[in-house]
Amino acid sequence: MAAAQGAGSSSAGPPGAPVSIPGHSSSTAVAVWEWQDEFGRWRPYRGDVCRFIEQGFQASQQKGRRSGSGLVSSSISLGHADASLAPYVIDIPSLTQFRQDTGTMRAVRRHLFPRDSAAEQGIVWEWQNDERGWFPYEMNVCVFLEQAHASRHQRVDLGPLGYNYEVDLVAQVQTNKTTRFCRSVRRRVDNPYPVTAAPAPLHTGTGCSCQQCWLNGGTGPITTRFRHSVTNFPNSSAAPQVSGRTTSGSSSGVGFVPYNKPALSGARSTPRLNAQSSWALPQAGGAVGPSTGLSTSNGVSALNLPVKMSKPSKLNQALAAPTDPEAVVKKYLVEVKGTPADEDCIICMEKLASPSGYSDACECRTIKAEMVGRMTNCQHSFHMLCVLAMYSNGNKDGSLQCPSCKTIYGEKTGTQPKGKMEVSTFPQSLPGHRDCGTIQIVYHISRGIQGPEHPNPGMPYTARGFPRYCYLPDNEKGRKVLELLKVAWNRRLIFTVGTSSTTGESNTVVWNEIHHKTEMDTNLSGHGYPDPNYLDNVLAELAAQGVTEDCLRK
Repeated sequence: MAAAQGAGSSSAGPPGAPVSIPGHSSSTAVAVWEWQDEFGRWRPYRGDVCRFIEQGFQASQQKGRRSGSGLVSSSISLGHADASLAPYVIDIPSLTQFRQDTGTMRAVRRHLFPRDSAAEQGIVWEWQNDERGWFPYEMNVCVFLEQAHASRHQRVDLGPLGYNYEVDLVAQVQTNKTTRFCRSVRRRVDNPYPVTAAPAPLHTGTGCSCQQCWLNGGTGPITTRFRHSVTNFPNSSAAPQVSGRTTSGSSSGVGFVPYNKPALSGARSTPRLNAQSSWALPQAGGAVGPSTGLSTSNGVSALNLPVKMSKPSKLNQALAAPTDPEAVVKKYLVEVKGTPADEDCIICMEKLASPSGYSDACECRTIKAEMVGRMTNCQHSFHMLCVLAMYSNGNKDGSLQCPSCKTIYGEKTGTQPKGKMEVSTFPQSLPGHRDCGTIQIVYHISRGIQGPEHPNPGMPYTARGFPRYCYLPDNEKGRKVLELLKVAWNRRLIFTVGTSSTTGESNTVVWNEIHHKTEMDTNLSGHGYPDPNYLDNVLAELAAQGVTEDCLRK
């Protein structure tokens, strides 16, 4: 581990000691960093990883104070703290975790807790899932449970934190107050979380909009599609966020934790932080404008075949006239009559025979909490209300993706900005494909303003490195990939707006999980030829986005 173990080290320099902020009365607190998954649940990083992140955060603050610009553009590679986290980078100004090999982005937050809390001692409370795996509660809950444990309470009610559970600290059992379903819990001591400087004594009670709560209370820029409210936290200096107990499925088999329920009204009506805050990176520079023609590396000119996005795109249509969420759910799920199977709904982790975990969060006209539906093709079953919640917090483009097997129902669309795709061919061969010529694809996207489907609506985004040149062999499989890429382009799936894995810049156009070859004659970087597996790999990536040969037959 590159990150130091333990907290409050006496070593010199910012990484080992709390940093005092000039002009503020300074006290110390414990910093806990957490990341948010696609359904809004917060998961704390381990103590040693948090220490490494905190060191980078403090270094960024120091540079910002010296330059007078607040936080400066800075990214933290988590692989330096834990080799298993090598693909992940945290962008400090935007509070975003970026996975470099897939382009997936997650919000992160930083909470400060008192020095005498569970966080400084490295105490984590965990719950056990159906596969007997142990997963931590968010740190707000850990602190609350530890306070009750230290006070020798036998039972505690998590209702004040928004969870529908009671926890028996003696029997170490969590009980759902509605269904009486029980799970085991445990108390575990891990690496302590890092001690850092707080600009002023931590607030008690409800969080507010002051700079202290913004920077230290986990309520900084949130790049996901909804924001959570705050509530009073019994006997604690931290201001937590209201949480509801529900879960989601994951193809990776990662365990589930209780998390904050998104409102079914969706995020596009949710207020956002002032774009003029010091957390927003300044937007600079202009993108390279579209070229008027193409020229190949061997000097042979070729005809440009522009592929423009259809107007209006299906996503724009969806945003202009949203499809009724209840109608979408009923289109792709058939209600199960009678007693459902004795299994869990993997979205809320309640038994299918019990009401949906979202039953206390919403009321629907035609979908009741007890209704169970089966996906029409893959036959996986879920609470219909849970599927409604999942759909309502996505693009709302009329498509659904099965949380269990990832089968896509309908036509999935993305968040790619407006642009142009051009195609040409020339006779020069690519290494590994000497029996055919080459297809050249050129993507043109210019800078613009983020829409409601992007991380920060209303803020500018940059478009670095355009036009982008990509290459395919001009053989049968290469032409098939080309036609599917055209479909992906029209569905806005090839690019998105996020954080660059190479520069760390936020609010910029980046690739979106469909890999392209941007070099012809070298593969030292992994972006060129020869690569005998590339065409098969990109076909699999396209299929994962719902772009298959069936799309070409329509």
